Amino acid sequence: MLDIKFLINNKEAVKENIRKKFQDEKLPLVDEAADLYAQIIEAKHISEDLRAQRNKLSAQVPALMKEGKKEEAEAIRAQVKENAVIMKEKETLMDEQSAKLDEIMKRIPQMIDPSVPIGKDDSENVEVERFGEPVVPDYEIPYHAEIMSSFCGLDKDAAGRVAGTGFYYLMGDIARLHEAVLAYARDFMIEHGFTYMIPPFMMHKSIVEGVMSFEEMEAMMYKIEGEDLYLIGTSEHTMIGRFVNQMIDENSLPLTLTSYSPCFRKEIGAHGLEERGVYRIHQFEKQEMIVICKPEESMEWYDKMWRLSVELFRTLEIPVRQLECCSGDLANLKVKSCDIEAWSPRQKKYFEVCSCSNLGDAQARRLKMRTKGERGTYLVHTLNNTVVAPPRMLIAFLENHYQEDGSVTIPEVLRPYMGGKEKLVPTNK
Repeated sequence: MLDIKFLINNKEAVKENIRKKFQDEKLPLVDEAADLYAQIIEAKHISEDLRAQRNKLSAQVPALMKEGKKEEAEAIRAQVKENAVIMKEKETLMDEQSAKLDEIMKRIPQMIDPSVPIGKDDSENVEVERFGEPVVPDYEIPYHAEIMSSFCGLDKDAAGRVAGTGFYYLMGDIARLHEAVLAYARDFMIEHGFTYMIPPFMMHKSIVEGVMSFEEMEAMMYKIEGEDLYLIGTSEHTMIGRFVNQMIDENSLPLTLTSYSPCFRKEIGAHGLEERGVYRIHQFEKQEMIVICKPEESMEWYDKMWRLSVELFRTLEIPVRQLECCSGDLANLKVKSCDIEAWSPRQKKYFEVCSCSNLGDAQARRLKMRTKGERGTYLVHTLNNTVVAPPRMLIAFLENHYQEDGSVTIPEVLRPYMGGKEKLVPTNK
């Protein structure tokens, strides 16, 4: 969400930014916002003038009454009353126009960083760097759901009977592996100086509107019927929401936080749900990283954060690549974003497992998250990145560690979380 004064002083730059995001239908919003703001300021000035006039006139009434000039006093009282009516009308108009302006400003995308590649959608995202050698073994790797089933580790049929499509049961060694990855990711982030947290798994609508765009909200969020509560789609939402309307101690910045949560998503869109596997589902668990920092530090933290994801996946012996998100693939609140994709030896291609984003001051402006220092009061910057999100991450893990005999090797760093096991042996071949 942009500052309205920035928009007014940089209208053409804001419009060009909209064009770069291929959202030309939003171009009229820039002029609408500027016109509305001008009307609000005009109404404010009129209201202030009337208030000053009212105070001045009201001060004359006692003296006139004392002098016996009752008619003049009554005339002034009538004028004061008339001014009060006009003031009320102007204030009501300002409230209505301010609410309309807020809605418009929420639809205008954040200014993207100059380094963001220009492209219409995710098909034009740009590969930047690869980490680890992608290997395709000379034996066939089964579909991930089949691998899980060979360990009696997945039951989607029963989950379908209980909750419908998009849910699953994980069992035995697969369920243990799922939790081992989360526990390892938690400790990995703690060792890198992040504070571990478990946040609320629900939030008010005001927080939802503070952390994401309306389009994302409609496509992702589950609403609790009869309550002003939504299930979180990622722990970033309530982690950032924790600081709503807060003045954050500048000396505490940067805040580096890592959080565990279940995540719930409608997954509405052309991609649809995955019938057989667990790649795109309604419910999953995730370890997230969040940074709240000074504006001048946010790009440095952006680079640190996506590199932490790379480091974690490489310690698990999974090849990955960094993919820079193009302008058309950026959500409206994002300044810059990249995906970390893991190698799939079965598909012979990479697929997304992490997403790192710098949102600049967009969330902070909506949620009124500020700090104060020598430069005065200013908005902080917020960033988020996936640490790991099993069971999707398990797909990459199982495929990259699958052996010809059907077993799955366990990397050394994960063995303490798996009771010392060096490999998993199928029980249902």
